Amino acid sequence: MLRAAAIAHPGQGPFLDRVTLDYDDRHRRRIMLTGEGGNDILLDLADVPDLQEGDGIVLTDGRQVLVRAAPEPLMEIHADDQVHLARIAWHIGNRHLAAEIGNGFLRIRADHVIGAMVEGLGGHVHLLKAPFNPEGGAYGGAAPKRDHAHGDHHGDHHG
Repeated sequence: MLRAAAIAHPGQGPFLDRVTLDYDDRHRRRIMLTGEGGNDILLDLADVPDLQEGDGIVLTDGRQVLVRAAPEPLMEIHADDQVHLARIAWHIGNRHLAAEIGNGFLRIRADHVIGAMVEGLGGHVHLLKAPFNPEGGAYGGAAPKRDHAHGDHHGDHHG
């Protein structure tokens, strides 16, 4: 079994192997991975990484494994104008959902309940499969993994 020693942003080839990971697995400190070439890799880092498409997992012997971002079921949200999109973004943030912010759109994980909420607010929802790269939050790092999409508020009080 190969062991990871560090992360290279971006990775430097040639690469021993490659792994295709969804958003959650690209933000795990410790995980067993199997490369597309069959190599077993133990990722065991001191801190939670922020692995992005094209990064390299640096092995203890110096070789690297290429990181690919897996396409995931997402909703791309559009609105009539910037103020309308900001209002929808507020409602998404109020539910503590990870969101990717683009030029004139938001992307969140596909969720029919949130999709209905967005449409009820007058937004336009388009389903797609793409890598998910949400904002890292106010304090950096990976976006929080809490998902309150189904009314599960855990005592949070939102005004």
